[in-house]
Amino acid sequence: MNTSALRSAIRLYKTRRFEQALEELKTSGENPSESPEISNYLGLCYTQLGRYEDALVYLEQVVTSGDNLIQLYQSRMILSYIYTITGRYRLAQFELEQLLASGYESAQVYSAFGYVAYCQHRVNDSLVLLQKAISLDPTNPNALNSMGYILAEEEIDPMGALSYCKNAVEQKPENASYLDSLGWAYFKAGKIGEAKSFLRKALNLASGNREIAAHLKACIAAERRKLSVEDRKLSVDREPQGLDSDS
Repeated sequence: MNTSALRSAIRLYKTRRFEQALEELKTSGENPSESPEISNYLGLCYTQLGRYEDALVYLEQVVTSGDNLIQLYQSRMILSYIYTITGRYRLAQFELEQLLASGYESAQVYSAFGYVAYCQHRVNDSLVLLQKAISLDPTNPNALNSMGYILAEEEIDPMGALSYCKNAVEQKPENASYLDSLGWAYFKAGKIGEAKSFLRKALNLASGNREIAAHLKACIAAERRKLSVEDRKLSVDREPQGLDSDS
């Protein structure tokens, strides 16, 4: 193995110069299929660059031929992430089941599994898996955020959702997804002013996010409807009463 090229690629990767790391790995002269470590970093680089189909090729090589448990677990987690964001939920589920079967239980695995279950419309299963994640790590922000969002979105417990979402935001106050969930929980709890504030902050951090924009639009529409109703009520209250027929 060209250890010099690999060390250089790892250094570039750690400093987030993914394109340069990728080129270093490609020109190392190593055959990735014969080097799980090269495959691992190729998969990581392609994932960071959003080139998911390329990443899958190399991450699968790590899973099938690697004997480094840390790399194996990491590759399965990333595979589940890629399959999830590309809508291949059954494949994501398979990777997570393999992790659990191998004894790799963690809040991260259960949190990811809970989200995958929710994407498959298995709400009850999702909540059970997320509760398992929170029992393993009560401060896991992904699990707290997902739990809060589902409780709010499904209108199961909007007030409980607020507690979970607040805890997630406290840990990562600049995370747009967590702010969106908190804003949506406020909306579902009927607190439109607070909802609008957090949803606007979320959209400022992720201006192109359609889901956040849709949540904010729904919030503003609800606020306008509420104001319209209040205006009509005030108008009726201010109308002069008719004269009594006996006067």
